[in-house]
Amino acid sequence: MKNNSVNVGKMVQLAILVAIIVIMAYTPLGFLMIGPVSITFMMIPVAIAAIVIGPVGGAIAGAVFGLSAFLRGFGLSPFATALMNINPVFTFILMVIPRVLAGLIPGLIYVAVSKRKSKTAAAMAASLAAPICNTVLFVSTLFFLFGTTDYIRGFGDSAWAIIVTLVGINGLVEAGVGFVTGSAVSRTLVHFFPGRARNRAAEHNAG
Repeated sequence: MKNNSVNVGKMVQLAILVAIIVIMAYTPLGFLMIGPVSITFMMIPVAIAAIVIGPVGGAIAGAVFGLSAFLRGFGLSPFATALMNINPVFTFILMVIPRVLAGLIPGLIYVAVSKRKSKTAAAMAASLAAPICNTVLFVSTLFFLFGTTDYIRGFGDSAWAIIVTLVGINGLVEAGVGFVTGSAVSRTLVHFFPGRARNRAAEHNAG
């Protein structure tokens, strides 16, 4: 009965976080546009899902983020729209796969760190890992799929110019905001999540 309660609680939390991601995707809350490049804050709910619900929850939230980003390629985002015009299949892969992994990996990091350190330290590590994974995986996939196109080359005369534009600006802002916000929110949710307190008490009594 307790396990069912915990599972229902996780499903409710995941549904709320997915709804937040969808709302952020189609409002100014999710993206800060700088020319054709967008800085996204949508990794924050993805990181929270990875920490509070687990790696699978993070992957699901990441998939929703990726699908939302892909749909923005139908005229809502200049960057995504340009890539869609070049190759829609590659654009789908680019927008979805890195985000799924960027939700899965922080969840795995949280699980691993929480076994050795406090849950606060684990939440901070996962919150920092989420935007970093998103940026690194996204940019790597972008170079692999679209690196030779005129559109991407238009960001600069060399690959380093592109890296500075996409990783330098995006990565620093997303990592900073995601780390501070994700750590605070996810740690609070982990602490008050129904069932976790009972589990900790049971572990204490068993010890």
